[in-house]
Amino acid sequence: MQPESTGALTTTQIKATASTIADQQTPDGMILWFPNGHADIWNHTEAAMALSTAGFVDAAENAYEWLAKTQRDDGSWHHYYLVNGVEDAKVDTNCCAYTATGVWHHYLTTGDIGFLEEMWPVVKQALDFVVGHQTASGHIPWAIHTSGTPWSYSLLTGSASIYHSLRCGLATAAYLNQEQPEWEFAAVRLSNLLRNHEEQFEPKQRWAMDWYYPVLTGALTADIASQRMSSRFEEFTVADHGVRCVADQPWVTTAETCECAMAYLAIGDEAMAHRLFQSVQPLRDRDGAYFTGMVFPETITFPDAERSTYSSAAVVLAADALSNTSVASRLLIGEGLPSLDY
Repeated sequence: MQPESTGALTTTQIKATASTIADQQTPDGMILWFPNGHADIWNHTEAAMALSTAGFVDAAENAYEWLAKTQRDDGSWHHYYLVNGVEDAKVDTNCCAYTATGVWHHYLTTGDIGFLEEMWPVVKQALDFVVGHQTASGHIPWAIHTSGTPWSYSLLTGSASIYHSLRCGLATAAYLNQEQPEWEFAAVRLSNLLRNHEEQFEPKQRWAMDWYYPVLTGALTADIASQRMSSRFEEFTVADHGVRCVADQPWVTTAETCECAMAYLAIGDEAMAHRLFQSVQPLRDRDGAYFTGMVFPETITFPDAERSTYSSAAVVLAADALSNTSVASRLLIGEGLPSLDY
C-alpha cells in the first residue's frame, strides 16, 4: 500500500516525487544523486526504498540488481560510482551495511520471498565484510582504504546506521532460517558504544545527524532518547523552516529534516514529526523533486538549484512513516526488528 496523504502531501504528489527519482536511474539500475552526478551505495539504496514505497517496484528491483552485479568479491562496494566507472575506490562500511536495510524493506513492501532469497547472498557477504572489520573495542571503522587498511576512527552516525542495518540483516536471517550469531554479537557491541561511550567516536557534533541518528535508528530509546532530541533542538532548527545540516551554518536540508522528523516519530512525538515534515515543503519543485537545501532568511537554494534523489527519497520514506500505512512504514525507526537489549 502506498503512503496516503500525511496532511502535507497527497498520494499523487508522492508518486510524482518518486518519478523524479526514477528519472535519475541509469539503464543498468544505478541511481545518481542528480544529472551527471555520482552514486553511492547508501543513497542508491535509500532511493530504491523510496521507489518501492511509491509503487515503482520494477525500478526498485533494477536498483537491487545493480547492487548484486557490482558487489565486489569481498562483499563490499566502492564509495562513489559514475556512469562510466568508479569515482572513489575506497569503501564506506556504513554504505555497504545499508543494503541489508534496503533488501528487508523491499521484502516487507512487496512480500516477494523470491527476491529475499535471491538477495540473501548479497546481504550476507556485505554484512560479513562489515562485521569482519569490527575492532576489539567494538568500533567499526568508517572506511577502508584501497590498500585494505582501515581508517583510524569510527563515526557515530555511521555506526548507528550499521547497528540498524545489522538488525535488518538479523530479521532477514531469521526469516530464512540462517542463524548469524556474529552479527548479533557485533550489533550488541555497537549498541553498548552508542549508548555509553559516545566520546569514543570521531567528534562531529556540528552535524545534525550525530544529534538525531542514534534515536532514529533505535540505538537510544525511552527517556534518554527524548532527552537527546530536546537537548539540541533549538541549536539545529531554523524557526519553522527545518533542520540545519550543520549547526553553525544558515541552511536547512530536506533529508536531515525528514530524518529528524522520523526520529521524533521514534520517541512518539508525532506532532513534532508532522511539523518538521511540513516545514520542508517549500523546498518542493514543481515536478515533485526536492531541493537539497535552502538558506534562510534569504530563501536561496543551496547548493544552487541542486535537486538530489536522496532528498526526494527521504521525503517519500518520511511520508510513509507519518501515514503508517505500509508494512515497512516504520522500519527506519526500528519497529518490528529484533530486540538486542541484554
